[in-house]
Amino acid sequence: MHQPPTLKINEIFPSVQGEGLRLGEPTLFIRFSECNLKCAFCDTKYAWQIGQEMTVESILKKIKKIHTAFPTEWVCLTGGEPLFQNIGGLVQRIKAEDFKIQVETNATIFRRLGVDWYTISPKPPDYFYQPEYIKKAKEVKMVVTKGLDLVVIKKLRQDFPEKIPLLLQPQSNSKSSSKHAIRLLRQTLKGGMKNIRLTAQIHKIFGWR
Repeated sequence: MHQPPTLKINEIFPSVQGEGLRLGEPTLFIRFSECNLKCAFCDTKYAWQIGQEMTVESILKKIKKIHTAFPTEWVCLTGGEPLFQNIGGLVQRIKAEDFKIQVETNATIFRRLGVDWYTISPKPPDYFYQPEYIKKAKEVKMVVTKGLDLVVIKKLRQDFPEKIPLLLQPQSNSKSSSKHAIRLLRQTLKGGMKNIRLTAQIHKIFGWR
């Protein structure tokens, strides 16, 4: 008998969006396993390999069960790298249940999906992204590593429409990381760059999942 296709899922859980422009909104998260980059500073390395093979039907069943006690309108597809897997069928089924969908991606892969929100986060060393995101992204999130400099920020600011915010997110909540982020923000102001903001991961500050 033909077996239905599966997706490798690390975890599915309800929480609050802890970063970006949707900060503070109740959200149901689906974390996909595997990633095509595996950045040294990644804070979800546990998702690179660990995961359970699940059918679209079983994923949807779990979403619906969680939703009865946590009736949010948002589902966030994150990772790992969610677009590393073929998630088109899942997206269609989730949308059919009247959820809004956010995708958090490193932007190296583009898939034509009927989602509501792309959060892209280009990564070093080359900060490559697929050109479709210039029109599709709702926000561009830059993890403020030690190597992030004004040259990279300036290029991305020039690439994306000014109405799309560029978010500088410290790599950690350490003082050195936040100081570097503030230093870069000041440099962007002096350089005349518009719509660049400093952000943080509040789920780490408050100890949320």
